[in-house]
Amino acid sequence: MSPVITEHARARLVTDARDLPVVHVELRYDTAATTPDTIQVAFPGGAQWAVPRDLLERGLRAPVEHDSLRIWPCGRVQLVVERRTADGVEVVQFDCAPLIRFLRRTHSRTETGARPEAAPA
Repeated sequence: MSPVITEHARARLVTDARDLPVVHVELRYDTAATTPDTIQVAFPGGAQWAVPRDLLERGLRAPVEHDSLRIWPCGRVQLVVERRTADGVEVVQFDCAPLIRFLRRTHSRTETGARPEAAPA
C-alpha cells in the first residue's frame, strides 16, 4: 500500500463574482509517486493540479513562479495559486492554516518514515 497523506481543504475560486465560490479540494502527497515532491490538488469534477511542494512552501512567504504556476501570499492568512493553461488562467485562494498543517505532515512522513493517519473528512 502506498504511503499517501491526504487533507481536505476549502479553496475559493477567484472570479469576477462578488462572492468567491468555495470548493472543497483534496490535498494529496504520495511518497511512492514518480514525482514524490509534488502535491496533488484534486478539485470536484476530476480536475487536478500538480504543484511542487517546495514551490508551495516558498509561496507562503513570498511570490514565486515556476512554469505555468504563480503562488503568492495574500495577507497573513491566505495564499493565492494561479495556473496558466492554453485555455486561460485559473486562480484559487486558500487559507494558509490547512496548507501549513498538511505540509508539516508531509515532512514528518518523509523524515521519520512513520505512517501518519489520514486527516478526518
